[in-house]
Amino acid sequence: MTLHKRILTAKGQLTVGETPEGYDALVLADIARAATMPVLHIARDDARLSALAEALAFFAPDIEIVRFPAWDCLPYDRVSPQSEVIAQRMATLARLVRVEAGSKPLIVLSTVNAALQRVPPKQLLEEGAWAAAAGERINLDGLIQYLTLNGYNRTGTVREPGEYAVRGGIVDLYPPDGDTPLRLDMFGDTLEAIRTFDAEDQLTTGKRERMDLVPVSEIHLDADAIRRFRAGYVAAFGAVSDADPLY
Repeated sequence: MTLHKRILTAKGQLTVGETPEGYDALVLADIARAATMPVLHIARDDARLSALAEALAFFAPDIEIVRFPAWDCLPYDRVSPQSEVIAQRMATLARLVRVEAGSKPLIVLSTVNAALQRVPPKQLLEEGAWAAAAGERINLDGLIQYLTLNGYNRTGTVREPGEYAVRGGIVDLYPPDGDTPLRLDMFGDTLEAIRTFDAEDQLTTGKRERMDLVPVSEIHLDADAIRRFRAGYVAAFGAVSDADPLY
């Protein structure tokens, strides 16, 4: 029996060792095609993750590949993770929430560091979804509140995932799970059009009938979350002052 058949017919836990790099992509692709749910592969580091993604794109173009990288900073560091990393993580989590049994084969590529890091509950992704279609009536203030609560950063010009800008009746935003930013044309409370545009030259590139937004941040800073953090922080470290940057 060949290695491929042994893997696909094995029951229970199976360990495959000393598989040459490159050949492991073929084995992983066969496992994903035979599975009824997404397959998670944990690579040793980001370099190996990228190499495996390239190999899978070459050997298995029929399989959807999503990446789940680790933060590029330490917890409680003075710098936040890069917006591209945060957007990629949230895009992958949002994709997994929408997975249905028996759908197209899907492989999630991650790393050891990413797999050890806590993620928000599935409920946050489900309840944090926001959808609208061209021609519908929406509340602009409600949309801005949603963007702020779910981690989007307000800027003058939208260039990176997770940013949004408001100019009168026009709202530009860049969803974390999208490959292009969106421009919402508002007429009063009516969403007249949803257009795509180039983040570099800000010129319109196309048109869409609807949009589906997901949170851009893994940290849901609503009033209850802030209250819990402050109570836990004081309980752990005692009284704090306004000069405490972390608090």
